[in-house]
Amino acid sequence: MTGFPPLGIIGEHMKELIKAVVLVLLFVCQAFAGEHSVLARVTVYWRGEGSGEHASSSGARLREGHCAVDPKRIPYGSRVVFCDAECVAVDSGPNVVNRKAARSCGRNATERSAIVIDRFFDTKQKALAWAKMHPHFMMVRVLTPGIKEGANFVATKDPSFVVNKYW
Repeated sequence: MTGFPPLGIIGEHMKELIKAVVLVLLFVCQAFAGEHSVLARVTVYWRGEGSGEHASSSGARLREGHCAVDPKRIPYGSRVVFCDAECVAVDSGPNVVNRKAARSCGRNATERSAIVIDRFFDTKQKALAWAKMHPHFMMVRVLTPGIKEGANFVATKDPSFVVNKYW
């Protein structure tokens, strides 16, 4: 006899401890999952550029305060906080998804692996002025939908639903 309690008692206590730790970790991870900072290559676009005069790739009407993102990395309806403004992710495009701007002008591996966010402006003059005054790469804060109300995000292919429902 070694003086330790029987293995059955220790096993039961370990099971309860593991369950408690897992539950706590699940709740803690969900609390922090709605907000994170990320390095982004920020590009600009404006009304009249390209083929979709006033509509996003999803059909939502574009206005200042919207941006294009890779929806696999940043869900539609997320708020993207820049140093001077906040935008809602409602659009996407092939150059945003494949990160062409980051891969082509990044000076190091970190910049080349950055996500791309394309910020929308009403006029070409506003867009180019903003791009001239701000660095190409910057840290942005991403707030996924539902963080304001503490609700879980429900995936949808219609970003206008997310924008209207959550923001």
